[in-house]
Amino acid sequence: MPLQRSNTADKIIVDRRKRHRNSDVARAVRKTRDQLAQQPGGLAFDRELLKLHARSIRANSATLPLLVVIFAGIGFLLGADDAILKWSLVAMMGYVGLALLARRADEAAPAAMTPSAIRRNFFIGHFVTGLAWAYLAAMTCAACEPGLLSVVKGVFLLVAMAATAIVASSLRGALAATFVVPVAAYAAFGVKLSEPLGIVMVALLVAALPFFSLVAGIKKRSALLLMAARSEMDALIAELETAKSMSDEARRRAEDANLAKSRFLATMSHELRTPLNAILGFSEVMAGEVLGPINSPTYREYSRDIHQSGQHLLDLINEILDLSRIEAGRYQLNEEPLMLLQVVEDCCHMMELKARNKDLKIVEQFEPTLPRLLGDERAIRQITLNLLSNAIKFSPTGSEIRVRVGWTAGGGQYISVKDRGPGIPADEIPVVLSAFGQGSIAIKSAEQGTGLGLPIVQGLLALHGGEFELRSKLREGTEAIAVFPPARVIDDLPSLARSTGGRR
Repeated sequence: MPLQRSNTADKIIVDRRKRHRNSDVARAVRKTRDQLAQQPGGLAFDRELLKLHARSIRANSATLPLLVVIFAGIGFLLGADDAILKWSLVAMMGYVGLALLARRADEAAPAAMTPSAIRRNFFIGHFVTGLAWAYLAAMTCAACEPGLLSVVKGVFLLVAMAATAIVASSLRGALAATFVVPVAAYAAFGVKLSEPLGIVMVALLVAALPFFSLVAGIKKRSALLLMAARSEMDALIAELETAKSMSDEARRRAEDANLAKSRFLATMSHELRTPLNAILGFSEVMAGEVLGPINSPTYREYSRDIHQSGQHLLDLINEILDLSRIEAGRYQLNEEPLMLLQVVEDCCHMMELKARNKDLKIVEQFEPTLPRLLGDERAIRQITLNLLSNAIKFSPTGSEIRVRVGWTAGGGQYISVKDRGPGIPADEIPVVLSAFGQGSIAIKSAEQGTGLGLPIVQGLLALHGGEFELRSKLREGTEAIAVFPPARVIDDLPSLARSTGGRR
């Protein structure tokens, strides 16, 4: 049998199975992620890379000059002449100029930056510092041992190459622009290629240049990934702020709509109930001919129709108000211990006349003894009357309606109302359980209804912590089950004689 269960009062209004989201925000987030997922590039990324290169040079502006000073000191210890001092001054001036270029690029506004011009200036600066290293590579020393001098100069170039690869990794080609000329000068003037040591040192420097270029490239890719992640984070934060502002606006509109709804319901409660009570009273007086006979039978029939229509409209207003209070969480339960059997039995007697008019029989199947239940008697009566009213509406003439009250498997209590009506298709059960929802068979065959009975039952049961089950099968009937949790069952208290017997 198809089974429909509702555990929360929210389901009478909102279908929680559907995902609700802001489509504009979702599209913006997807667009941003698609753009960032592509290969980093473009004007913005070029500017950011150049600024990153400038910051790296400024942060390490003292590193390479310090190496120059150390190399000059080691040269003096090895017996070099004043030429090494001239070299150190030239190298220091080159690195100072490079630091000034980096400072100007770092302090420039991103919109005012021209990447091609700044990149060209950086290459020129690196090339100038490379000329200083070429001067060192070609330097000679009469008082120094030739083999030791060539090894020291080669080591100096390797160390400087490694430091430059780390500092200038953000600018592709900076390492080559700096050290291609020094390596060539070292091979031409710094060593004797006729000796094995000279060949080994030149080969080492030539192999070190692409190796350190690869290291710089890896460091640059890491920087690009970091920039992409940061850009994505910034974009997502912006989208979240946009979504938050849209959510705040939607919440404000929802609060305004809720206030308008509350005002409308208050107005409907007062402005409609007052004239409806007069209509019901006067039409009842006219239909009963209290003030004198009505000669026209048609007028008497009209009076009854007016009374029935007014009663139906008043019931509709009451149901809408009840459902609105439940939805807003303002329905207050007046809880007290009660006998569920007695409440359901009274409701069956109240509906007996209505069932008899359709030649229906209400069959009661109650558990013989049930403990008391903690609940709101008015709400439980409304639950039972709504279920009985639906069963009477949809039951064919001459059939029976079975009403059961008993224990659940978990120790709670339940009310079951089963009819032999046309049943409900499985795909229409969610519609029937929604506010103002009616199935196709109900619309064709049933009496006039509002479609609020079952949603009110769900809401009242949810307030009691219970569950509602609707079992139906076409051409076999429908069973509605209201289940109250075990926590609401009040066990019988022991008698005073038994509780105090142990003290005697």
